[in-house]
Amino acid sequence: MVQAIPARDISLYELEEKFGLQLATDTNFFTEWTENLPTLTDSEKQAMSNDKPLRVYARVKSNYLNLNKHRLMSEEAVKMVVLSPLLDLAGFYQPPFEIETETSVEISAEDESIIVKGNIDVLVIQKRFWVLVIESKSSKFDVMTALPQALAYMLDRPNPAKATFGLLINGREFVFIKLIQQEHPWYARSYALSIERDSELHQVLSILKRLGELIGLLPPE
Repeated sequence: MVQAIPARDISLYELEEKFGLQLATDTNFFTEWTENLPTLTDSEKQAMSNDKPLRVYARVKSNYLNLNKHRLMSEEAVKMVVLSPLLDLAGFYQPPFEIETETSVEISAEDESIIVKGNIDVLVIQKRFWVLVIESKSSKFDVMTALPQALAYMLDRPNPAKATFGLLINGREFVFIKLIQQEHPWYARSYALSIERDSELHQVLSILKRLGELIGLLPPE
């Protein structure tokens, strides 16, 4: 009998047992979040500068801290207040990128004992290449609770021969993921980068730009 599981309820154990997912321990597997990160342009540094209260960075951080102080932010608020400005700065709202929301995904185990269904919160694509799978959670949740769900979506990518990247976000923290199909699907993740540490929010933007550059989609500096 086939068991249908919502993606939000899947566990890492089930992904490993039913889909062959494995955690890569080689430190060279996922260097894209630490190496060869693009230097921010002067305009981007100004946009993220905390020196002037109306700069984008200061507004994102201030808006998050203020809204979360009154009430823990919902998934939708996290996407609107924190994620959207960063995607804009990274250039993902411009051609040749496209943004899709609530993209339906369905994967089944090789023995067809499990079917996992869900909707990707935000998907950045170019043609049929999935550039970035983004899963958001309310600020009341640990950002890592989104990991199994995001990995399930990434397993259904249309280009299994190429690496796919993911981003987990709960407003306060960001975690990047890489998944690639070899003899099994392998993944690795970054540590959590915090909106409360200025240098780490700068790094989040640099990583987003780097992921675009990897497939030659962003114009040169």
